[in-house]
Amino acid sequence: MRTLELLSPAKNAETGRIAIMAGADAVYIGAPAFGARAAATNSVESIRSLAQLAHRYRARVYVTMNTILYDNELDEASRLVKQLYGAGVDALIVQDMAYLGLDLPPIALHASTQCDIRTPDKAAWLAEAGFSQLVLPREYSLAEIKAVADTVDVPVEVFVHGALCVSYSGDCQAGFAAMGRSANRGVCPQMCRLPYELVDADGNAVAPPKHYLSLRDLNRVNYLEALAEAGAASFKIEGRLKDARYVANVTAAYSRALDRIVERSGGKYRRSSAGTSTYGFTPDLDRTFNRGYTSYFLKGTPGKMASTDTPKWAGIPVGTISGELDKRRRSFRARLSAQLSNGDGLGFFNAAGTFVGFRLNRVEGNELWPASAPEGLTTGTTLYRNNDKAFFDLLERPDAGCYRKIRVDFTLRPVDNERIAISADDERGCSVCLVADSVYAAAKTPQEAHRRNIMAKLGDTDYTLGNVDDRLSERFIPASALTAARRDVLALLDKAAADTYAYDRRKACTLADDAFAGAKALDYHDNVANRLARRFYTGHGASIAEMAIETAPKKEDELVVMTTKYCLRRELGACLKEKNGTKLPRPLFLKNDSGLYRLDFDCARCGMSVVRLRNARNQNLE
Repeated sequence: MRTLELLSPAKNAETGRIAIMAGADAVYIGAPAFGARAAATNSVESIRSLAQLAHRYRARVYVTMNTILYDNELDEASRLVKQLYGAGVDALIVQDMAYLGLDLPPIALHASTQCDIRTPDKAAWLAEAGFSQLVLPREYSLAEIKAVADTVDVPVEVFVHGALCVSYSGDCQAGFAAMGRSANRGVCPQMCRLPYELVDADGNAVAPPKHYLSLRDLNRVNYLEALAEAGAASFKIEGRLKDARYVANVTAAYSRALDRIVERSGGKYRRSSAGTSTYGFTPDLDRTFNRGYTSYFLKGTPGKMASTDTPKWAGIPVGTISGELDKRRRSFRARLSAQLSNGDGLGFFNAAGTFVGFRLNRVEGNELWPASAPEGLTTGTTLYRNNDKAFFDLLERPDAGCYRKIRVDFTLRPVDNERIAISADDERGCSVCLVADSVYAAAKTPQEAHRRNIMAKLGDTDYTLGNVDDRLSERFIPASALTAARRDVLALLDKAAADTYAYDRRKACTLADDAFAGAKALDYHDNVANRLARRFYTGHGASIAEMAIETAPKKEDELVVMTTKYCLRRELGACLKEKNGTKLPRPLFLKNDSGLYRLDFDCARCGMSVVRLRNARNQNLE
């Protein structure tokens, strides 16, 4: 039987708690430092409290320390890992090979998507190096996922939902080259979400300014079974900067989908944690932030995969504007296809193609009163809702209205005329038995239903009642005695669960000393930034031609700053392999205030490189 893990993001411990209540089998959360989302850091103590909660449900807590490290940070990173190990963290998600050379406790290491695992061979050597789980690129197809899963003997993790990086993760130097802000150091400036002009070699515009590198969001909720069949073991939701409402809704939707797969698998699969979640809302992936959805390259090259009009969330269409703004009444009319609520967030695309958002103060029938007069509102324009107040109000409740309970079965039986025994067995595999004093007395009426009601009063504990095997027959047990015994046996069960929690531990390195001998010399794309990473590679036969650009900035006039499987020509219907390839000229350039970028199209691999040009004069593009 294979275990399936739903891995949810946690901006902080409270969001992590909500994710677990909503059905996450594991959560990933930022460390106090060295995480790829510098804005999402957490104290060791808050991570400790999250781990204690998670472990009650056999859920795991992974901590992200997936930036590259500088030499002067190695000691601090080592100290922090030891603190996190003491706090009960299950694994670290890392990019830098320096962690393999640090003096660390035996905490499990997961290879971050920043490790850029583009081939089964790289996956194999990471597994041999001691990584316990591998996070695969978002760009992988089902066949590529299967190829890796068939190659390695450790679980593979795949992204299933959330924002997409246009570049292969770990191989984007655009932010550092243009602004001195490195994605590999946790301060990505999101170059892919900026607007650009698309121009030819003479600087002439060939298409309207748009967000040409901004991809839609990933949504693979309908492909989970196919991913499991391909060998994926962990299903990751992106979003360590997302709020609790987003995390609750998306986690609930994917948890339900995984439960359905498990139920119909005939015992082939099971969830990796325990407990059943219930929700005070109906999960709906269309009602929380997204830029439009794509399955990306999972089943071959998809259709449209970019969100070029806006990097924001436009929302769901809810009607069309049927009347201009009445300046006296400060309202306008719309033909609505959905019921709106006061406080909803609405918006539309104006004549220039810019998204204009506003808050709805009041709605009466088809008349709408915006909080402020939106400019560019015209008759016939589609109206979108990107803040569904009624839905979000449900998610604003404690724990977002999510509850998670562990099934427990009780057995009640006599020991002798002065004692009874109460056994508790739960779905985690924990089993305890308590012997309680209870002098024999014959009951005057049947007691089974009464005793079951007492055992069912589990209140705000982690448990929900399964079966009660009542063997006490006509024996009378005072309600107070049975209540106290139930409370005490659950305390024993809690202790048993804590005492039997099993951690993953660091795998030994079995990588051959000459593993990289004869391979291409490492360059700035490989992100070697410190002496321990350098020692790891050279100690296994590699040669290093260039260190990471964060430690050795490059001064070339041309620098490849993104490598993508996304092709802008294909997206715009001008693929060079098709008849319409002449629809756009060659070469093509993107430019904005951050700089000038040439687009190099690699038709052999069906991909694209983004090359930053320092000298626009040489390109006649001043």
